Amino acid sequence: RSGKIHARVLEEYVPDMLKEGMRESELASSLYTLLVDEGHHGISRFGSFNTEMLLGQIGFGENSLYPTSFDGPGGSVGLCPAVPLLGDRKRRLKKGDLVFVDVGCGFGGYHTDKTMTYMFGAPLPDEVIAQHTRCVEVQNHVASLLIPGNIPSQIYREVMATLEPEFLENFMGYRERRVKFLGHGVGLLIDEIPVIAEGFDEPLEENMVFALEPKKGITGVGMVGIENTFVVTKDKGRCITGTNPGLILV
Repeated sequence: RSGKIHARVLEEYVPDMLKEGMRESELASSLYTLLVDEGHHGISRFGSFNTEMLLGQIGFGENSLYPTSFDGPGGSVGLCPAVPLLGDRKRRLKKGDLVFVDVGCGFGGYHTDKTMTYMFGAPLPDEVIAQHTRCVEVQNHVASLLIPGNIPSQIYREVMATLEPEFLENFMGYRERRVKFLGHGVGLLIDEIPVIAEGFDEPLEENMVFALEPKKGITGVGMVGIENTFVVTKDKGRCITGTNPGLILV
């Protein structure tokens, strides 16, 4: 149910919410209201110490690269340095902006995690779209390996070995603030184990749930990439948060 809410809101409703001149914080507050109206239980729970999150990270343009202490590839200016959440009160949406929306959703205590991106008013350059498309390919590659018996650390190494050196620059973060995983367990908490990363050597089991989030920071543009939530099955990871590849043109 959480995944269905997530897909409907981010893939179908958000494009109609984006208006030239609106503030990031305005989008965040409207999006939170809409998610709750659609059935979201209203909070994103984390297990990591001192991790706070009401909705998620929202950024127009390079605001999505702004560094925070949050253990994820995306960035956020947020309401103030002490609360890098929701959205910047000053940054207004303008033609040509990349819009980055990385938010949690939940139903009855169980969470999904999803990131969707949008191109507002005009397409982004072809080279930016190509980098985003490569991130989607990485997501799909990892998803194809979410099979019982596979080892998370081996999945991480196998997929990372396929990535070109130039693509790895600012992959899974921006500049010095980068993370060393491709996905994470999600359920009663957003940040559950196991993680698709080095050091997680226990085999996957059927019906485990993972959020896969390959993303890449691009100077002058923002954070491209995608995130969806998948269930481990005998064939491959089954996505439960929608199928849109992102960079929706609005």
